Amino acid sequence: MSQHVGFVTIGQSPRSDVMPDILAETRTPFEVIERGALDGLDDAAVADLAPHAGEERLVSRLRDGREVLLGKPAIDRRLHAILAELDTGGFDLLVLLCTGEFTRFDLSTPFIEPQHTVDHFVQGIAYGAKRIGILLPNAAQIDEFHGIPGIETKAAAASPYVARNEATLRRAGIALADTDIIVMHCIGYSEAMRQVVRQAAHRPVLLSRRLVAHAIDLVLS
Repeated sequence: MSQHVGFVTIGQSPRSDVMPDILAETRTPFEVIERGALDGLDDAAVADLAPHAGEERLVSRLRDGREVLLGKPAIDRRLHAILAELDTGGFDLLVLLCTGEFTRFDLSTPFIEPQHTVDHFVQGIAYGAKRIGILLPNAAQIDEFHGIPGIETKAAAASPYVARNEATLRRAGIALADTDIIVMHCIGYSEAMRQVVRQAAHRPVLLSRRLVAHAIDLVLS
């Protein structure tokens, strides 16, 4: 009997830019159900969710591929409502498609929270590293980044949602070349983008969506 996994993005579903890579990385078959914090909203309603002064920023993607900048408090509330609903839906696993830091989700369904998944994996694999490079979607997020406990970080920015972004990714990779290992700290970054950064930095580069995909496989297999 097939297992059912609910995926929740902070943007609009379906995430056709993300899910094929996650499915390619998992060995265990499962049925995919996607929900988005911005599903059903028109451009005006999405614009109302832009960050207010002093709010932390989140970056995501609309269904048509456009990038969108969002205020964290409003998205946090919407995620809690969506996940609470899905928690009663009989899913085998729920997965958040965002590495942002949110208030605690109290769920009875097994749940993968990428910020903790990625950061704790990095703490293990980069044990002994002097400095970790962090790649974020928006330059304003550099000062907002929560850090990785016990490890010094250096951040750079390059959006995964801007067309023809190879030059920006390459510059970011060069800027982080003096770190020991680089983490592309957004679900929006793809394997092709990882290769650009790796070739520019000549450093190991970790991709958040791949780490999440392997976590899914471990839970379901």
